[in-house]
Amino acid sequence: RIIKKVRVVPRNCQFCQTKIEPEYKEPSILQKYMSERGKILASSQTGVCSKHQRSLTNAIKRARIVALLPFVVRA
Repeated sequence: RIIKKVRVVPRNCQFCQTKIEPEYKEPSILQKYMSERGKILASSQTGVCSKHQRSLTNAIKRARIVALLPFVVRA
């Protein structure tokens, strides 16, 4: 039987603490919530609340359309 180590992330939403909404114009902040391959990470992995996870997803998608973030990162 294989035992997986689960990464424990504190349940504090970064956006709720700083009172900043995620915007597509700031790709450096948005990249923290994406994997190396360009996928959007789940809120269980990032510790973002559901309200800000939805706005974060929209901001990442908008940044991809405006070409501030890549759709896919090839290895």
